[in-house]
Amino acid sequence: MTDYYSIGLTDQDRVNTAIGGGIPSGSIVLIEGQDGAGKSALSQRFSYGIASEDAYVTYISTELESWEFVQQMHSLSYDVVDLLLDEQLLFLHANIDTHDEGRERQLLARLASAKTLWKADVVFVDTLSALLRNDPNYEGVIEVGDEDHVIQRLVTFLRQMTMKDKSVVLTVDPTSVSDDALRPLRNMADIYFQIETNTVGQEIRRKVLVRRFQNMKSPVDDSIGFTVQQGRGISIVSRTVA
Repeated sequence: MTDYYSIGLTDQDRVNTAIGGGIPSGSIVLIEGQDGAGKSALSQRFSYGIASEDAYVTYISTELESWEFVQQMHSLSYDVVDLLLDEQLLFLHANIDTHDEGRERQLLARLASAKTLWKADVVFVDTLSALLRNDPNYEGVIEVGDEDHVIQRLVTFLRQMTMKDKSVVLTVDPTSVSDDALRPLRNMADIYFQIETNTVGQEIRRKVLVRRFQNMKSPVDDSIGFTVQQGRGISIVSRTVA
């Protein structure tokens, strides 16, 4: 029988209901969207809700440092301070700007070997595409078109983690890595979300296209509209029944 990590906050929003009552344990979740689409905000909402439901969460960000993460979460009305202090939520900043020689640049290898972060029940990597772009092993194979080899090694490692009932949530920007790199990630994902945005006047309309959702707890719609608002966080605004 499959266990689920509830997204929580059921008295605050409809996010948990919209995605079927939670993320199945042992799942790989891929959230794909261009810069500004809202994939980080969605991941932050997921991580906060899951940690609030007593699951242990690790959140890795290639963009935010710890103080920026706390500030960002506070602006969305997700007060993570107690979760961080209680070690329910572990936040790590992945410095991808270094171009030092040696191990400092082996980003994917360091991700896999950092045992502490993999002690969590659910691990968020935001964004995986930034780690790929700045890893020398990935950079070195782009010109010869052998990205698939690097990605397959990553997929094998992630599957080893999910066999321990851990769930992994990955965000990617499809404009920053090749289709050859994305294809294995899309194929291996148990849950695959694509975020689309539309600008109507001064309003940005966002929706999650549910491309795949295996072992869902309750029915999940094929399209989920949402907003990101300061002081309110993520709100579900529309649902289209398949």
